Amino acid sequence: MNVLLGDKEFFKGIQKIKFEGQDSDNPLSFRWYDENRIVAGRSMKDWFKFAGAYWHSFCGTGADPFGESTHLFPWDQKSDVVERAKDKADAAFEFFTKLGLHYYCFHDVDVIDHSDNILDNEKRMSTITAYLKEKQKASGVQLLWGTANLFSNRKYMNGASTNPDFLVLTHAASQVKAAIDATIDLGGSGYTFWGGREGYMSLLNTNMKREKDHLAKFLQVARDYARANGFKGSFYIEPKPCEPSKHQYDYDAETVIGFLRQYDLLNDFKLNLEVNHATLAGHTMQHEMQIAADAGLLGSMDANRGDMQNGWDTDQFPNNINELTECMLILIEAGGLQPGGINFDAKIRRNSTDPADLFYAHIGGMDSFARALIVADQILQKSDYKKVRTNRYASFDSGKGKEFENGQLNLTQLRDIAAANGVPELISGKQEYLENIINRYI
Repeated sequence: MNVLLGDKEFFKGIQKIKFEGQDSDNPLSFRWYDENRIVAGRSMKDWFKFAGAYWHSFCGTGADPFGESTHLFPWDQKSDVVERAKDKADAAFEFFTKLGLHYYCFHDVDVIDHSDNILDNEKRMSTITAYLKEKQKASGVQLLWGTANLFSNRKYMNGASTNPDFLVLTHAASQVKAAIDATIDLGGSGYTFWGGREGYMSLLNTNMKREKDHLAKFLQVARDYARANGFKGSFYIEPKPCEPSKHQYDYDAETVIGFLRQYDLLNDFKLNLEVNHATLAGHTMQHEMQIAADAGLLGSMDANRGDMQNGWDTDQFPNNINELTECMLILIEAGGLQPGGINFDAKIRRNSTDPADLFYAHIGGMDSFARALIVADQILQKSDYKKVRTNRYASFDSGKGKEFENGQLNLTQLRDIAAANGVPELISGKQEYLENIINRYI
């Protein structure tokens, strides 16, 4: 038996996806993503650290509130829990290696089904972790980060670490402990907390302060456990404002940073940002990335997009070059993600039912990021994009403006400067000019 593929090939007829360049008409090839191409001083592979997401790609069946499953996976057929999980791992690592992904990520319940028995779940996680370790060794694919699903089971209907029932919190803790153990054993470089239901549906029955205190305490004890057991990586919080809860405590980047600062968690936690979550919060992804970068907390990110006509998290694959270029400008100027990568928290559509569709989706997303990175680097190197922004704040670079930045002027002195200099001239922000620069280089 091939250790890498197992006893089956799930994506038959699909070979290793290669870079063929912009002249290629082969839909199963990269036109822009050349992992070894150096852009802004490092390889594309290192800039992105693309990761396959276990949940959407190998667990998402296409079912929705109005219809049954449309993705009938061949790796999901066996009745035995462990054997079914191993088939899924075989399929996942076949996909990762054929696509050329060097990383992956998962929720605990993605890699193996859980029961209501904590001891049984720990055994299941230990068994599949050992199998995943074999797959990693055979393929060279590494774990980017792990996490626990603390939102799907009905016991988490009122939250996990913020649940008003202490016993539910302990069940959440048991899952996090096992997921952290697996992440450490698999050499994961990060561990993510996505508070899918850490929020409220109504303030009428909610003690918000107490719930946020509990959330912070939960993060603290999880961090302490991981550190005590040798975990050296970063912890990530993934902001999301709502859905499924009316209001979630990790609303957006600014809210999460304030939360981490309030509870003294800044030294261990960074942000894992998602495009579609930024949209739901009423922001752009560029806004969220800049907030995180300015705070030194731009840790990792999810690659997806929403639908402008739909007010929910549609998790579609990214393809907006203009939007991605603006994001890559921030990424390059920030020096990259620290230390995470980009995972495809995106799902093929319900009616995309061919095995090749999963490849087309990822190829398109990876090419879009690669093209945007190249364009962003050209803008920074060849245009006056940076100069325009720098000049806009030139009045603070010397003289009284610099004294203000240094805290050397009081309010009365500021008033006196205004009185002495009269009405200021209008200075253009050149927004349209800058937008045209991006389109010109695209």
